[in-house]
Amino acid sequence: MADTRVIVPPRGWQAPNLRELWDYRDLAFFLVKRDVSIRYRQTLIGTVWAILQPLLLAVVFSVFLGHYAKVPSGAGVPYPVFALTGMVMWLYFSQAMQFASDSTVASRELIGKVWFPRMVIPIAAVLPPAIDFVPAFLIALVVQLAYGVVPPVQILLVPVLVVVTLMVALGIGLWLSALNVRYRDIRLVVPFLIMVGLFVTPIVYPFDVVPDAAQPIYALNPMVGVLETYRWMLFPDAGWPGALLAIPLASAAVLLVTGAWFFTRAERDFADVI
Repeated sequence: MADTRVIVPPRGWQAPNLRELWDYRDLAFFLVKRDVSIRYRQTLIGTVWAILQPLLLAVVFSVFLGHYAKVPSGAGVPYPVFALTGMVMWLYFSQAMQFASDSTVASRELIGKVWFPRMVIPIAAVLPPAIDFVPAFLIALVVQLAYGVVPPVQILLVPVLVVVTLMVALGIGLWLSALNVRYRDIRLVVPFLIMVGLFVTPIVYPFDVVPDAAQPIYALNPMVGVLETYRWMLFPDAGWPGALLAIPLASAAVLLVTGAWFFTRAERDFADVI
């Protein structure tokens, strides 16, 4: 007679089992492959959309904000370069956060059929946007060079900033994906937050245009420090972000730790309420 294994959810608050997550890394890779293939299956332009989206948005902002509204770009670069590079980073972050927040509900059939550490799902969800970021960033870099803006040597640190941004998105995504299982209106809130974030983050305007009195509160948005550091890495005349960099670093750590603990606590009820 075959042995029967009974899996009992832990009681109380438990730290996530990192070793267990590592053991299920193959499942994470499978989910990433599945999400990428589903996303671009039967599409007309496929992965080219990852490049066209920031390009088209940058064109719109360049015409209406850069040309008509005369919004300054800062860092001594042409406005199209400023807007395009900012949109590439923002789309990477916003898509990673949105995919993670929707991931558990989107995988409800898998959750209801078999046991595995559920945290694999949001972790896998934030990786496809990182894949899309690479060609979009390369095109933005080509456009930057075409405008005669040669990046400084610190451009080599961009991969480190990409990881920090991914950690911030994952930390937020862990909270939202766990809440989304029980409160389905979370999926309606996230697009609104992304839209608001587009205007309260220095993506299409420089940080300097924010009034000095509002800058300390404004800078609590972790993407402010990310964008200012990002431009320091890309533009030779951009200044060192200084203390602004500490905010996304601290936010990534806090959001990841608290999000992982909350997700681990909530996941025991996923199969019952999803």
